[in-house]
Amino acid sequence: MTPRPQDRRHRKDMQPQTAQNIRYGQEMASRPEHPAGAELGRVVDFLAEICIEIDTSLEPNTPNPHLNMILHLLRSHIEGRLVSASSMVAAAGVPYATAMRKLGDIQSAGLVEQRPRTKTGKSFSLHPSPDLLDRFNQLADRIDRIASAAFGAEGPGREAKDYYFGGSYVPGQALIPPPHALPRPLKLPGGLRILVHGDPTFMVMENLKRQFEQIIGTDIRQRAFSIDRLREEALRNATRSKSQYDLIAVDLPWLGEFVEKGLVRSLPEIMDVDRLDPSDFHTAGWRAAHWHGVPYGVPSQTTPELMFYRRDWFAREGLEPPSTTDAVIDAARRFHDPRNGRYGVAWNAARGTALGHTFIMTCAAFGQPVIDLPRIAGGYDADTLDGRDFRPMLDTDRAHAAADYLMQLMEFSPPDILSMSWYERVRPYAAGRIAMAYGYTLLAPYFELDETCPAHGNTGYLPHPHGPDGVPIAPVGGYVLCVPANLAEDRLPDAVEALIAFTSPAAQKLYAQNGSRTAPRYSVGSDPEVRRLSPIFELVDQMSWRDELQFWPRPPIPQISDIIRICGHELHDMLRGLVSPRDALARAQSRAEDIMRQPVT
Repeated sequence: MTPRPQDRRHRKDMQPQTAQNIRYGQEMASRPEHPAGAELGRVVDFLAEICIEIDTSLEPNTPNPHLNMILHLLRSHIEGRLVSASSMVAAAGVPYATAMRKLGDIQSAGLVEQRPRTKTGKSFSLHPSPDLLDRFNQLADRIDRIASAAFGAEGPGREAKDYYFGGSYVPGQALIPPPHALPRPLKLPGGLRILVHGDPTFMVMENLKRQFEQIIGTDIRQRAFSIDRLREEALRNATRSKSQYDLIAVDLPWLGEFVEKGLVRSLPEIMDVDRLDPSDFHTAGWRAAHWHGVPYGVPSQTTPELMFYRRDWFAREGLEPPSTTDAVIDAARRFHDPRNGRYGVAWNAARGTALGHTFIMTCAAFGQPVIDLPRIAGGYDADTLDGRDFRPMLDTDRAHAAADYLMQLMEFSPPDILSMSWYERVRPYAAGRIAMAYGYTLLAPYFELDETCPAHGNTGYLPHPHGPDGVPIAPVGGYVLCVPANLAEDRLPDAVEALIAFTSPAAQKLYAQNGSRTAPRYSVGSDPEVRRLSPIFELVDQMSWRDELQFWPRPPIPQISDIIRICGHELHDMLRGLVSPRDALARAQSRAEDIMRQPVT
């Protein structure tokens, strides 16, 4: 489950453009002034500037047409601009005939690929080959290190590491090159159509639209909705004779419902799943994409909910990071100072979906799954949910302890806590008014990318603090990209190719370099350039290896959305003091049992 956008003013707090200009249910056109490229783009610019300085400062001098054309090709690829043979020749800096020969040289060397732009194939565009991107990526890393050593310009957080020809000695630390253009442009009339959630990661994808259009060779039309409206639109789309979308983003807890209702296709039915390199995905995120042991989607985001806390505040007070719920209450009491506009903790307490998620994840922190899942080593079994009868577990001793914890949090929360949801809980934290906040990693750009935020550089990250019968867990949120079951057959092959391209390690690295703080793949989280962007990537990898990333707190049974909504309404009345915790949980249990008895249609 990922956050719901509320209004435009929330986007203004993010730097640079990770989630700006979200428009409910509309296609978005905002693009960054300087599209992705990050490390490689920086080195391309550096080499281009050096070449210009040398060419204009030293006489006599001979241009290097091979390098000039390669730099032009790479810069255009990074910026999403199509390149023709004539533009390559113009960039060579030598006479036409010489430039054509040099262009032939780099094509013969396998550094440039041609892609037809028309059915006849007489018109074509030029693109960097995977080999060129890989070679230049390694070169860029070496140049970056040489420049840093020569001029003392090491970037923030950069650590000296042993390396050999651009690769670290540390296993799994290889640099991922940028995504390369598909050999054949996708043939999708009207362009590729995608239905997504309006969160920062998908907005990064929108900001990179021009570059991905060049990669896949067709227009991209992306529609973004708030969380509840996204589900409604996906269900509405399933009633159409043919899907209006080639790919749809499915929140992890919805998967069982969407499969049981026949809304999405299984991956083995439409593709060779090995092309995705499944072992590279975080285990919990990949398992959550399955139903009845079959994968139905590809992780596009794996974003655990964590506890954000102000390291500098805790250090000043001599407090340890709050690893338990008791420690959260003690710390919140210590920092809560309403007269000076400071509060202990922020969390999702808004009525409905937001609070419902908070409650079932808090139950998990107290060791209580929302349904009677069988216990297994490391937690509870959420892998085999289909065809079984489950009973809600909302009126148990541990669920009551979770509800009591939320009641205690109320005392040390901001005055508008009962209307706080996804973004509202993180914005005051970023602004320096909150000591601790529950939040998904994808919300971290609010303060990680804004150096003016008091929380910038002062934030620590923890799994959910646990109760007496719980253990440290980081409930996995995020989305999988799925292919609608009613997608026209003639669009299916190219939709699969787009699915692979958008979820590849190269694409995921690009999202991270442009503001995303989600990384579904181990290879992306261990990429040195990605790790320098935020401590989140390494921490999430560590949590995954420690088996703390878990998806059982929100088991994807077909009724989970209704159960979440029930909890969000009944518990909201409890927090407002209209009913007692005992009555609220009893009512939630009864309503959830009624839902579980109804057939899935």
